[in-house]
Amino acid sequence: MGNPNAAGVALAFPDLPSGAAFLARLPLADPPLLHDGLVRFQHSLLTAPPAPLAALQLLEQARTPLAFAQEELARRYLNRPLPLADQEETTFVAVTAAWRRMAQAYARVAQGLEPGQDTPERLALILHRCLHYTALVMVEHYRARRELDAGLWLELHGYFGSAEEWGVATLPVADPEMPEHGQGHCAAIYNAALLLELAGPYSLSQRQLELAWRWARLWAPLVGIDALAAGDGAPRFVVDLLRDGGLQPHDATADAPTLRRLDTSRLTLRLRQAHQGLKARLSPVDAGLGEGCSASQCVHLLALLFRPWSQTPALRRFRRHPGKGRLRLCVGWEALHYFVAGREFVQPDNVRVYSRQEFDSLFIFRHQVDPSQPLAVASARLAFAADTWSVANESAAGYRLRRDGAGQRLQQGQLVGVAGEAAEQFMLGQANWVMQERDGAEAGGLVAGISLVAGRPQAVAVRHHGADHSPSEPYVRAFLLPPVPSLEQGASLILPLGWYGARRQVEIHSDGTWLVQLEELLQGGADFERVSFSVCG
Repeated sequence: MGNPNAAGVALAFPDLPSGAAFLARLPLADPPLLHDGLVRFQHSLLTAPPAPLAALQLLEQARTPLAFAQEELARRYLNRPLPLADQEETTFVAVTAAWRRMAQAYARVAQGLEPGQDTPERLALILHRCLHYTALVMVEHYRARRELDAGLWLELHGYFGSAEEWGVATLPVADPEMPEHGQGHCAAIYNAALLLELAGPYSLSQRQLELAWRWARLWAPLVGIDALAAGDGAPRFVVDLLRDGGLQPHDATADAPTLRRLDTSRLTLRLRQAHQGLKARLSPVDAGLGEGCSASQCVHLLALLFRPWSQTPALRRFRRHPGKGRLRLCVGWEALHYFVAGREFVQPDNVRVYSRQEFDSLFIFRHQVDPSQPLAVASARLAFAADTWSVANESAAGYRLRRDGAGQRLQQGQLVGVAGEAAEQFMLGQANWVMQERDGAEAGGLVAGISLVAGRPQAVAVRHHGADHSPSEPYVRAFLLPPVPSLEQGASLILPLGWYGARRQVEIHSDGTWLVQLEELLQGGADFERVSFSVCG
């Protein structure tokens, strides 16, 4: 058939051998070219499919190369600030479209099965794949920090409803992507999608999201899903198969046949067992958590997942109420330091290296310099900007903000500064989660959850201290936070990412200079570390 990726060549696979030969010739060493070939393969199965059973076997053969190509392409937009750049957006659309086409192609197979071919085992396999690939569309939205497309939950509910109707929801099927047990079933992959949404995926880091999805699939068979029955008692959360959403708090007055409840009691026990195993110094593998994650990562994530996966209601320390008005928000170390300090950052004189322009200015205006005053050179004012965001709701701990139009890009976990429209003092906070709205993709519409860092920040300068560092080493921007006795919080430093090291010594320069020793890492983010310290001497 020639080059499998030749542009403009229409593909058609009349039988299994021709399709298998095409897949065998795809260039695995070139992920973009591999992806292009698989996209054309998908379009062929949707527009001119072979016999249903041949199409089913071809789809199964395409799963592994597609998963590889998709992951390679996704690297282009993962861990990127929002809104996505044009090329990142194009790649995201291509990846999610490929997952959708897989679900559609499997559904097309089910529609074409002849009498006698629609065995329960085959229907269970097809619906499992439809659920799996629809769930992957959701996962890709979470990874890219994008709001789910309208109707996506209804697609997932529809496939699960069909599995229930045909009596194959818990019929085991082969699932090579689950090496722990090698099989799954429709209810399990459906439950996994529900569990991941419960976990608050937009507030998880990429690594945490990957682990949460792995554990959700691993432990989903422990979760029961049933229709509401009289005498069972009102569940805390239910999912409505006719509603475009996941689990929601149950309205005790609602009793529809489309409502389903999750029984996560066995999952709760498994979470406790995993946590106890780690406390007993078992490795994550021995604790049943899989490879590629440290014990500390697992302990932290298990603590985050326990409340939602045990369906325990959230308890807020501070009451949240509807917000009003607008806030200014800035990002980036240079801008943050400028807005907190109220002036531009200038190196202290003992380490100052002047540019040629500054030297020329000093020479020209040297007769105007007062020798009794510290030498200072005013640099050109930098164009730092703060975007305006609307306040959706707020509490003493932070805000839920929304921005309709274009503005600065924002990343989950990033250090931010916020201030009222008329206020001069900026407070520091962290973008706990960020989501790009589906209706605002072209305009850059964003929604973000901001948690404030307690204490009024002071803009300072810091540099490393010790035998390995030169006395003329330049200072970098940092922030000093005062003690907050009401929160039992001592003074702390906010440093650029990568600066923390236990017992490392750092010079702080503000009105004077003093030496401190870094103690404990209190908080980490995409571009910062907040640490406790003690004053040396």
